[in-house]
Order: sequence, then structure tokens, then C-alpha cells
Amino acid sequence: MEEFRTLRADEIDVRVQSVKKGKNVGAILLLYKDARCDMNILDESVGPMGWERKHELIGDRLYCTVSILDENTGKWVSKQDVGTESNTEAEKGQASDAFKRACFNWGIGRELYTAPFTYVTLSENEFYEDKGKFKVKSGVKFRVSAIEYASRRISKLSIVDKAGNIRYSYGYSAKKQEQQNG
Repeated sequence: MEEFRTLRADEIDVRVQSVKKGKNVGAILLLYKDARCDMNILDESVGPMGWERKHELIGDRLYCTVSILDENTGKWVSKQDVGTESNTEAEKGQASDAFKRACFNWGIGRELYTAPFTYVTLSENEFYEDKGKFKVKSGVKFRVSAIEYASRRISKLSIVDKAGNIRYSYGYSAKKQEQQNG
């Protein structure tokens, strides 16, 4: 079986993990992929008929098994993992999380675990304080604008805000940043 390709910038989502106040108020960002990304890569790599997923409840935890047909042997090869509930739709979130984790076991998106520590300073209009905790305002969004890999590890990463301004850069020269910013 082949190794799955690395994720493109447009397949990677960014979310705020936490907001901290130090010298400035800033956000720690997390890179992730969604289940649709996994399905697309499986379809692209092994074909829609070359993979399957199955969910089962073991104890009180939902597991997902992703199986891929080995064309050389004609046998199905499976990898499994467990999901955790999401804050919005518990069952759907748990099923989706289990699927994404099983896909990580196959290597899809595993390079995200090599992401550098990603911290962006927030401007006054991007956060608020609630009962002593700092939070990001609802309209504040970030996305990966560029990413490169060396030996399946993230070697370059650029994250922009919704206006397209570079807010985080890793591994890119100042000149490349200017080109990305337009």
C-alpha cells in the first residue's frame, strides 16, 4: 500500500486552542483536518470502493475502523481508534473524531503533529474578557495560506487572518512573506 500524500494548505483548518495574557493578549492556534478531508483523500488515493469505515460501541466509547483493500493480496487491512464527544453534537462529534483518528493511524494528516508552537498576538478588537478569562471574538478567523514539508514534517507554515494579513510565519524568509501578503 502506498503512503498517503501530505495535506495541502486549503485542507487544513485552524482553531484557537486558548487565549493567554502575558505582555500582550495572544492566541495559541491549532491545526486540524476534518472528516471530509479524510474521505476525499481516501477516495483520491484508493478509490471510493477501496476503503470502508465501520463504527462500533465498545463499553461506552465509540470506535471507528477504517479498512483499505490491499489490491496485491485482495485482503482488507484495518486500523481503528476511539473518538471523544464534541461540545455541540455529542454522538456525531464522537463518530467524526473516531474516524479522523483512525485516518491518522493510516497516516492521513499525521504531519500536523509536527506543527511548531503557533502563537499570534491579538489586537484589542479581536478579544474580550469574560469573568477573568480572555476569549476570541466570534468573527476572528485564521487559515493556513501556505505550507511546505521536508520528510513529511512541516518545514514552512504561514497563517493569515480573514483579511489575508500574515499573522504567523515559520520557515519563510521576509521576502517570501511580502510576496504572500501581496
